[in-house]
Amino acid sequence: MGIKKRVKVLGLQLCRGLGLFYLVRESSWRSRRLLILAYHGFSLLDEHLWYPELFLSAGEFESRLALLAAGGYKVLPLTAALAKLYEGTLPEKSVVITIDDGNYDFYVKAFPLLQTCGFPATVYLTTYYCDYGLPLFNHICSYMLWKCRGRVIPASGLTDSISELDLRRPETRLGAYQSLLLFAEQKQLSVTGKDELARRLAGVLSLDYDELVRLRLLQRMNPAEVASIASAGIDVQLHTHRHRTPSEWSLFKREIEENRSRILGMTERNPSHFCYPSGVYQPEFLPWLTEMGIVSATTCVPGLASRSINSLLLPRILDGTDVSSIEFESWISGLSSYIRREALIHAAN
Repeated sequence: MGIKKRVKVLGLQLCRGLGLFYLVRESSWRSRRLLILAYHGFSLLDEHLWYPELFLSAGEFESRLALLAAGGYKVLPLTAALAKLYEGTLPEKSVVITIDDGNYDFYVKAFPLLQTCGFPATVYLTTYYCDYGLPLFNHICSYMLWKCRGRVIPASGLTDSISELDLRRPETRLGAYQSLLLFAEQKQLSVTGKDELARRLAGVLSLDYDELVRLRLLQRMNPAEVASIASAGIDVQLHTHRHRTPSEWSLFKREIEENRSRILGMTERNPSHFCYPSGVYQPEFLPWLTEMGIVSATTCVPGLASRSINSLLLPRILDGTDVSSIEFESWISGLSSYIRREALIHAAN
C-alpha cells in the first residue's frame, strides 16, 4: 500500500471512529440517493493479483455482501431501484449490484453467493464471445505475460516481429502485450486466429494453455449459463455485442441491436438498460440510446445517483481488490460521495 493510500485509509478510520460513517449512512441525504456497485471478475486462480482493479476473490466478494447485510442496506433490482429513485420513493440505504461483461467466473463464484444472500443483481453482458468457449484474447495474453513476469524469454516462432519478451518490468510487459495486439490487428486475425496466437504465446512461456481453457479462465458464460442465471432471477442487460462503442451511428446501432438480439434469444427477455463499455461515452450517444428504447445507462464515474442525474449517465462505484474494506464502507455509507461532492462545490467557488 502506497503512502497516499495509507493516509486515505487512516483518514477514513478516523472518520469512522468519529461516527461520520453512521451519520451519513442514516441521513436523509443518503436516503435520497442510490449506490450502484460495479464488478467485473471473480478469481478462478489469481486474477485479482494480476488485475486488482477489476477482479476480486470470492472470499472478498462474500465479505462485501456481508457488509451490505450487516449494515441494513436495501439491495434492489436495477429497474425497480431506478423507478423508485426518480419517483422519490427509494428505501433508506438503497444499493444496486451490477456486473460487467458476463464472465464464466461470475457464474461459478459470485452467482452462488448472491443466491445465498438473496440479493438481486444485473449482469451487463457482452455477447460476442459467448459462443466460442475460448479465453478473451487481450486478457489471456496480458495474464500469461504477467504470470511470467520478471524474466526475459526468447520468442522465436511467436510472430515475425517479436524475437524476445522482456517481462522484467510493468512497462516492458506492456510493450510486449501491445506488440501482440498490434500483430493481431495488422494480420486481421479472426477469433480462432487470435486463439492460435495465444496458444503459441503459452508455448513460448511454457504455460499449459489447455489447462487454462479447461478452467475457462477469462471466458464468457455460454448461452446455457446465461439462460440459467436469467431463469434464477439475474437481470441480463446490454453491454454491446463486441465490447465497443463506435462513434458512427449505424455501427453503434448495430452493436446494440446484435447485443439485444442475442440476449433476447438466451433469456427470452428484451433488455432496455445499458452499460458503456470501459465507461466510454460521448454526448451523441444519449439521443441514439433513447431512439433505441434504452431507459438507463451506467458509467464508471464514481458517485451516488440522485433524481437530478440523467438516467443515461448514471454513476457507479467500481469495486475490486484495490479497494480496501474501509474504502468500500465509506462508499456504501455515502461518506466518500458526500466528501467528493463538497470538494467539487468548494473548487467551483
